[in-house]
Amino acid sequence: MIIALNHQDKQTAEKIQQIQQAAYRVEAELMGFFGIPQLRETICEIQNSTELFIGYNEEQLRGVLSYKVEEGVIDIHRLVVDSAHFRKGIGRELLSEVLKKYRTHDVKVSTGSANHPAISLYKLFGFQEIGVIEVAPDIYCTQLYLNN
Repeated sequence: MIIALNHQDKQTAEKIQQIQQAAYRVEAELMGFFGIPQLRETICEIQNSTELFIGYNEEQLRGVLSYKVEEGVIDIHRLVVDSAHFRKGIGRELLSEVLKKYRTHDVKVSTGSANHPAISLYKLFGFQEIGVIEVAPDIYCTQLYLNN
C-alpha cells in the first residue's frame, strides 16, 4: 500500500534513513563510488527536507520515493527500496503512484549510470536519457526525462 509519509516525524525519518542507506550502498557498489549524498544524510536532514515523501508500506516501510514539484515538473530526488525486497515491484509501484498523481507533469530524475536496474525501470515508464554528467572523476549519473 502506498502512503504519504510525514518525514518530519523522527521515527519515520529513521526508517527512511535505514532503507536509503542500505539501498544506496548497493548503488554505491555498482558505481564504485561511496560519495552519494544520501549515504551520509542525517535523520535531522531528512526531517528538514522540503521534498514530498511517499512510501510503500507492507506491515512495515519497504520503499520510499521523494520528489519536488518545480515549475510544473516533478523532480524525483530518491527512489529506494529495502534491499531485502528488491525485484518485488515496490519501486515500480511508487513510481507509478507519482506518475498517476501528476499525469500532466513532465518528470525528471537522475541515477548512477552503472545502476542498470534503475535505468531499466525508468525506461519501462517511457523516460528518455537526456544526458550524462560526471559527478566525480570517472563516476557518471544518467539524467532521464519523461514528457507528458
